[in-house]
Amino acid sequence: MDDHAKVLLENGGVDVQSLLDRCMGSEPLLLRLLNKFPADATYTRLSSAMEAKDATAALEASHTLKGVCGNLSLTRLFALLDKQVQALRAGDMAGAQELMPHIAQAHATALRAIEESQR
Repeated sequence: MDDHAKVLLENGGVDVQSLLDRCMGSEPLLLRLLNKFPADATYTRLSSAMEAKDATAALEASHTLKGVCGNLSLTRLFALLDKQVQALRAGDMAGAQELMPHIAQAHATALRAIEESQR
């Protein structure tokens, strides 16, 4: 992976060094894992659950996506989802809803960075 790709990923919210460490230094593995993220449907499930105000489904989706983001070192998105999970566990649906625009933006930014880093 070249420096330009690393910068794109870092700017997209990926802690590249952390993910590289998790992948035991294997850049091909890092890229293979990151390339699976755009196909993950958990964000869509989260959005649908939040729209429906289904706290149970929202908590499940938010928690799952948080885990995926943690494993991929998507730190910006992970931090937002962590706040959302805490809000949902506390029964604060309004607080969880308020985070959705930020989560949507961080998710889109990560997707864009992953896509652009492959060019």
